[in-house]
Amino acid sequence: MAPKKDTLLDWYRQMVLIRRFEERCAELYQQGLIGGFLHLYIGQEATGVGAVNALREQDHAITAYRDHGLALARGLDPKAVMAEMLGKKTGVSGGKGGSMHLADYDRRFWGGYGIVGGHLPLAAGIALKAKYNEEDEVVLAFMGDGSTNIGYFHEALNLSAVWELPVVWLVENNQYGMGTSVERASGAVEIVNKARAYCCGPNGRGMKEGPRVDGMDVLAVYDAVSEGIEHARKHGPILMESLTYRLEGHSMGDPQRYRTKEEVEQFVANGPIGRFRDYLNEKYKGIDPRLDTIDQDVLDTIDDAVEFAKNSPDPTYDDLISHVYAD
Repeated sequence: MAPKKDTLLDWYRQMVLIRRFEERCAELYQQGLIGGFLHLYIGQEATGVGAVNALREQDHAITAYRDHGLALARGLDPKAVMAEMLGKKTGVSGGKGGSMHLADYDRRFWGGYGIVGGHLPLAAGIALKAKYNEEDEVVLAFMGDGSTNIGYFHEALNLSAVWELPVVWLVENNQYGMGTSVERASGAVEIVNKARAYCCGPNGRGMKEGPRVDGMDVLAVYDAVSEGIEHARKHGPILMESLTYRLEGHSMGDPQRYRTKEEVEQFVANGPIGRFRDYLNEKYKGIDPRLDTIDQDVLDTIDDAVEFAKNSPDPTYDDLISHVYAD
């Protein structure tokens, strides 16, 4: 069943919210108000919004350090996310996580990890817990293409296949692992092919090789991930690949010498938000003024979030040493 009009408009709002949030974070970083590293999600909005909205409320999402967009798509409060970016006590992680470590227990969003691929065994663990307790839960684990060449990836996928865990492994293939193209780093250029190493166990199941989906098309991502989630819920793990593109550098300090301006401009012209807005205008005549209203509402939301973050208190020493040990 095709999503209803209000759902599509909400997806548009989410994508614009992510884009404007990230643009403002870049400004705040340059002003010295955001410290450490900053990895922007600009250009990948359709993948995040389409995939996260395929989840049920009880399902789980986990990702690496390019996590702000997914946090917003999962419904985390922009004020609390922005406060975390600025290291404030009112942030989603109490100001102790910062840009790369966003998490929300109530939303079953588990981060936000700074070690490449380090979250993948954790995703397998969450899925093992769900299966062991016979809970109707699926784990959606996002990763970059660069993480598929390291040990964590293979260990996590192997055990998920052995135990037939309810997990969707979703590779956000944005064409580059830091500054190295997929073709130069991976023996399997089509990353979903790596599922074949873990398929067809003694019972004929194991890992399913999923599709490669157009990650700049929010509807295509939603449809594909919805099917992947239902497969994982009933049968076990699946590896999927979303072909997307980051329009900014790997992080704020990236000089981007590994790609041309012409390449980036090609993806800008075919960007996810513009494509989706064109789709909505074609599907619903006269919708453009409403989309303009959404655009302005998002800017107001971002302004409020920045003001909230700037006026929030810093963590204290007692905050710093809290939650280190369990009572």
